[in-house]
Amino acid sequence: MNQYEFLAPCHFGLESVLKKEITDLGYEIKQVEDGRILFAGDETAFARANIFLRTTERILLKVGKFRAESFDELFEGTKAIPWENYIPKGGKFWVAKATSIKSKVFSPSDIQSIMKKAIVERLKQVYKIEWFPEDGESYPIRVTFMKDEVTIGIDTSGESLHKRGYRKYASKAPITETLAAALIMVTPWKYDRILVDPFCGSGTIPIEAAMIGANIAPGINRSFLAENWKLVQKKNWYQAIEEANDVRKKDIEMTIQGYDIDGEIVKAARQNAALADVEDYIHFQQRPLSELSSSKKYGFIITNPPYGERLEEKEALPALYKEIGKTYANLDAWSMFLITSYEDAIKYIGRKEDKNRKIYNGMLKTYFYQFMGPRPPKRNNIANEV
Repeated sequence: MNQYEFLAPCHFGLESVLKKEITDLGYEIKQVEDGRILFAGDETAFARANIFLRTTERILLKVGKFRAESFDELFEGTKAIPWENYIPKGGKFWVAKATSIKSKVFSPSDIQSIMKKAIVERLKQVYKIEWFPEDGESYPIRVTFMKDEVTIGIDTSGESLHKRGYRKYASKAPITETLAAALIMVTPWKYDRILVDPFCGSGTIPIEAAMIGANIAPGINRSFLAENWKLVQKKNWYQAIEEANDVRKKDIEMTIQGYDIDGEIVKAARQNAALADVEDYIHFQQRPLSELSSSKKYGFIITNPPYGERLEEKEALPALYKEIGKTYANLDAWSMFLITSYEDAIKYIGRKEDKNRKIYNGMLKTYFYQFMGPRPPKRNNIANEV
């Protein structure tokens, strides 16, 4: 079976989570960069990486890497790539995204048009045709310039992989599904431990936790661009879906709870959980943070509290984060993990975090504060009601 190289982008600061996921799938890591992992895989990776990976935004088939300090070098380097190995005569191809960082060539629109011309020139010579109908499958191309090094990939995913298909109803500032999954996977939470998100919004963190706990593949209910490519045999997609159904844990119990003070949002969270087929694992409630209490030990809070984008919200933050600290202090032997861009979060929570991971959520710098509770004794199964 042919070997290919793939690029998997992720949030800055969470590369280690994605690296472990790819290794667990059985593929070889070639390189770890800021916000991106290069890995090698056979033909099965087109389907399995798209269907199983929780923390990447998309899977790109890497087709070329070269140095270019001018548009001429970009043209020649692009033309030298064997595009005929990937794009058939009727394929629809375009440079969907061009990113340039610390490079001499930096105009995205010029990069896009020059690369398109170069690909057309190459395919004209190979296919011996002057005009391309582009009425077949889509092959969107993405290119990144980093210090004049050009990396080119073809997008196999289509819509971003954070679009699992279950989030029909969103709250005001939702966390993406890929980021939520990565944050949960950074923690030591396992499905037999209580998990509460007291600012659950449309339910993304509880839903992703339930999917992780039940081992539900995140891409099982959606489609991908590469499904109809001639490059990948259909059987790979069928086998990956079959594998996903086989590894799902059917008979497990979990105690996952989501609270929000907005009743409409709670209703939306329930609907999203039903679409994700995890409604049986999660209890959503309209409830303020102040009502979070539990006599059980060793639970987890994993949450994305308000950051205060607007001025009136900012004024409420000190009291809110004090409330978070007070609530957490009253929970016996619990762990708490929260992501926020609020610089004074720790000051008002009132205790020093055990770990702090800096994560870029888009262009927004956030902090993932980790307060570690003790480990439970091994004998007990403690998935009980809060």
